[in-house]
Amino acid sequence: MKVKLMLMLLAVMLVVSACGKKEETPATEGAKPESQAGQEVTLKVATLIPPMTDVLDIVKPLLKEDGVNLEVVVLSDNVQPNTALANKEVDANFFQHVPYMKQYNEANSATLVPVQPIYNAIYGGYSKTYKSIDELPEGATIAIANDPSNIGRSLVMLEQNGLIKLKEGVGFNATQADITENKKNFKFKEVDLLMLARMMDDADLVAMTPAYASPLGLTPKKDALLTEKDDSHFAITLVAREDNKDSEAIQKLAKRMAGPEVKAFFEKNYADIAIPAF
Repeated sequence: MKVKLMLMLLAVMLVVSACGKKEETPATEGAKPESQAGQEVTLKVATLIPPMTDVLDIVKPLLKEDGVNLEVVVLSDNVQPNTALANKEVDANFFQHVPYMKQYNEANSATLVPVQPIYNAIYGGYSKTYKSIDELPEGATIAIANDPSNIGRSLVMLEQNGLIKLKEGVGFNATQADITENKKNFKFKEVDLLMLARMMDDADLVAMTPAYASPLGLTPKKDALLTEKDDSHFAITLVAREDNKDSEAIQKLAKRMAGPEVKAFFEKNYADIAIPAF
């Protein structure tokens, strides 16, 4: 009896052991938690306005096929998307160029990183009153964005078009203090990015990207009195954090945002204001 009992216990132990090994097998195949057993991952991306929101809307159903549920978080100013990303309230954002991101990092000890450039927005100067830069009067008011990266961008564009001269070598780090020649005594009014379009009624010239000019029915090729000579330095870019930039979901998002569907969208709908950067 004792022998039979021992044999029965041994058989039970072998069965339990075998079952345990079968359950462990899938985990040894190297699958990451976010892609196991077809589990869908939710990815939150902060953004602001079209065409940024349009791009995310295009890739949302495509990402579903990749097992990623894209949640688009539309915010109301150009500070919140970076704050939300740095605080891990969202996983990525899509609204800014790299110089602006770097400025945020320096000011807030953040570790935001560029993942994928998406499009170059043609920067231009617009006027409700004048048809050419030659018509700008003495002492005209020029409205520019008030953040350091876009102050420099605006001043460089004005220098490229002969309106002012800047201290040699200052480049995109330029501030008003670096203006060495201003023959017409232009006055510069620095305002928040989201206020630029409203300045069309108060300023003689407004420097802004098409994201803010387009809602007014303005395009750089048709309506801008001047445009910058090279916009590749300021491509609107998908941004994540250092700790998640290489995650499978973020990389899937980057691939879709730089895919043929998005390229075709820009070529069809925004050819006059934006150029794909991929």
